[in-house]
Amino acid sequence: DEDISVWNGDQKAATQVREIEKADYDALHQDYSESVDALTRAIAVLHQQSHDRKQASLVQVSALNKLSLIPDSAKKAIEVFLQQSPDEGLEVSAPEAYGYEFQ
Repeated sequence: DEDISVWNGDQKAATQVREIEKADYDALHQDYSESVDALTRAIAVLHQQSHDRKQASLVQVSALNKLSLIPDSAKKAIEVFLQQSPDEGLEVSAPEAYGYEFQ
């Protein structure tokens, strides 16, 4: 009789442990599944946008002069740079570079 009650107690304890482990597994599985789903959607978005990005244009650079955070000395340097001829000071013309090239 005593052995049977010990076995029943062991069985109940083992069942509780399995239920706790299953709950942990289910939570972890759901987390992984959501992460894989998010990565799949992110990869799809990247493939839709799989083209090279142009570098910032001079218009964007000239917009820096309007920012109050830029010191006046830097604004003057930007203005001098923008007034230069694009080929001035360049011995060799470099190929056009992209700001970001899709891999």
